[in-house]
Amino acid sequence: MKYLFLFFFVLSMTTQAQKDSDNWTKLAEKTVAFKSETDKIQLLGSNRTIDKVKIKCVQGTLQLKSVTIVMDNGKEKKYDAKGVGVLTKGMSSMAYAVPDKDDKVKRIEFEYDSKGAMIVTKKAKIEVLGKKE
Repeated sequence: MKYLFLFFFVLSMTTQAQKDSDNWTKLAEKTVAFKSETDKIQLLGSNRTIDKVKIKCVQGTLQLKSVTIVMDNGKEKKYDAKGVGVLTKGMSSMAYAVPDKDDKVKRIEFEYDSKGAMIVTKKAKIEVLGKKE
């Protein structure tokens, strides 16, 4: 009986995780260079009213250093992303809260270091994902 309970508990947790991952919407994508730099990604369209942002690596290897969320009204919040570590294909950063949930996100700035050699590895590609709670 307790194994049956355990089975349904694990199944419900898996289903909840899948539902949570389905709420993320792709807002932008970017191919990053093989050097350390800061990129600014302007968000366009109607998907800019969000509560959380995360960065997903879809190709290559990338180390995030910081993420800054800039709102239309000028408010901004900078997050230190060094604790995230190195992102490889399929991995995502943690979710970062938007500083003003009543306004739209204007742009995302992120400082990174792309890992790899120009001849050997592909450039890193990232997606900026947003979520409205």
